[in-house]
Amino acid sequence: MTVQDHDITAATDTANLPQPIQPLLKHATYKAHTTDFIVNELLPLEFTGEGEHLWLHIQKSGMNTAYLAKLLSEWAEIPLRDVGFSGLKDRHALTTQWFSLRIPKKQLPDSEFAPVDIGANESITILEQQWHNKKLNRGTHRANQFIITLRDIEFVGFDTPSPEQLLSAKQAVEQHLVIISQSGVPNYFGPQRFGRSGNNIREALSLFARPVPEACPPSNKGKRKRVPREQNTMELSAARSLIFNEILAARVRDGSWNHGLAGEVFNLDGSGSIFASDEIDDTLRARLESGDIHPTAVLWGTGNEKVSGKAAAMETDIVAHSPLLTQLATGLEQRDIKAQRRALRLPIEALSWEWQDTEGGQIMILNFTLTTGSFATSVLASLVQALNT
Repeated sequence: MTVQDHDITAATDTANLPQPIQPLLKHATYKAHTTDFIVNELLPLEFTGEGEHLWLHIQKSGMNTAYLAKLLSEWAEIPLRDVGFSGLKDRHALTTQWFSLRIPKKQLPDSEFAPVDIGANESITILEQQWHNKKLNRGTHRANQFIITLRDIEFVGFDTPSPEQLLSAKQAVEQHLVIISQSGVPNYFGPQRFGRSGNNIREALSLFARPVPEACPPSNKGKRKRVPREQNTMELSAARSLIFNEILAARVRDGSWNHGLAGEVFNLDGSGSIFASDEIDDTLRARLESGDIHPTAVLWGTGNEKVSGKAAAMETDIVAHSPLLTQLATGLEQRDIKAQRRALRLPIEALSWEWQDTEGGQIMILNFTLTTGSFATSVLASLVQALNT
């Protein structure tokens, strides 16, 4: 069956993904201003004060991480590969993150870093610098702090609430926030993973329609032929993310997203460690309830043998009953992408909030911390039915 264009648009519209609890805000706007979306990288580290790597703590806005890395390499006159950063930060936000520059013999440029070829809406400020003996590698930071301002808030059930109704609506929202701070939210991939109207999925389908690269001759260290490393990271990630979201959506609908199934693979909270269990016993239930472990779903690929039983059957059936997901899964397998597991539940750390009454209506400022690789939009989607930028 041919996958239609409108099927891709609908499948990648994350606003359609189910939530365990009905969101209590009908509408809200975020990113109306750059300072409405603040992201601070949390990277606790003891610097050595020596070595040839200059670490820069930089605040930026209006600019993506990769472009800033390029500007830094040009300023320091070093190869781009010698510029390190831990994660990609949103362009349309005010963000802080660390970069490392390998400076041989600590020979810094004569002029300070002050690029002139940046736009009117772009800014860069160096907050701190440290010398260290190691490069900053991808995925080093443990978490990100988000400070998000929601504007133009409309409450479910009220078009123009009275003062008493407004107070009641706020209290209900606050109770909802207390609940998700304790139970977490579905760990969906956010809309930015799929591109505008799902274009990254269209690119993935185009990629999978092309011949698979031929395997290279075996290396001296082993007899197995080596498959060339796939360069289309964005398309491959989008394909795996869409399959994951659909599996998670099904488990939200049946209520198993935070309870586990027979044959489940669990993730140990705050780590990449996983383990499988044929049955859910009282010990596992207690660990699930405490947030010590989380159920997982597959990031599709080959070698997905850890999962079994009902959990495995559910993943397979969801893919098999969707022509779009079947094409994506087949393409990933043909390119020998290795299966991984991702937690279904996203814990929220240090969640707090503040209301502001303005002439333009109600404003809410949320402050919370999420582990690396998760999306703030997953938290917002649990709270707001229609989220606009």
